[in-house]
Order: sequence, then C-alpha cells, then structure tokens
Amino acid sequence: QVQLVESGGGLVQAGDSLRLSCAASGRTSSVYTLGWFRQAPGKARTFVARLTWSDSSTGYADSVKGRVTISRDNAKNTVYLQMNSLKPEDTAVYYCAASMRPARVYDYWGQGTQVTVSS
Repeated sequence: QVQLVESGGGLVQAGDSLRLSCAASGRTSSVYTLGWFRQAPGKARTFVARLTWSDSSTGYADSVKGRVTISRDNAKNTVYLQMNSLKPEDTAVYYCAASMRPARVYDYWGQGTQVTVSS
C-alpha cells in the first residue's frame, strides 16, 4: 500500500502562487506514476499533472501548461505542484494519486487539499 498526504492549499488572490505538497509513504519503491488531479464544485475530477517515478518525466493538462510545474524530492518522498498566476477557475480540491503500473490507472489517493482563488 501507499499512503499519500497532501498539504499546502489555502485561500489566495488571482495572480498569486501556491505550492502543494504530496508526501508519500509505504511501498513508494513500487510507484510508477504520481499524479495531481483537481475537482471543482459540481464538476468531475480532472487531471492536472503527472510525474513518472523512474525518470521524472512529466505531463500537464493543457489548462495549466506553462503555469504549473510538478517536481519531486527523492529524499523526502514528496512530490510538489508549483502553481503560478493562479486564476479563479483553478479553485478546486486538489488530490494526489499514485499509479503502480504503466497504464496510468491510479490505485491510491490522498484526502485532498482545498485551493481557493479569489478574483
């Protein structure tokens, strides 16, 4: 099993920056991909960014490309989501998820952290 704990959410103004953290524990050596997703009120959960554990290659949703960077700290088993130039439409609960296989089917999820961007 893998346990994921997100932190770093909060209330910010449009244009501000925020860095979310996802601390992973447990069978982290078996993680294939670590991803960030978000769910706005009344909407489905959507993909934001992902990082492949083996080579740290990354991928981003078009809606955040250029404003968001996913990175990792191997020593801390932590993945970060740096978000810049935040917009009100970025308001959502942000979730960290781990996939244990190449198919990008996410097996473990964190509890989420709320990000609210005021205009």
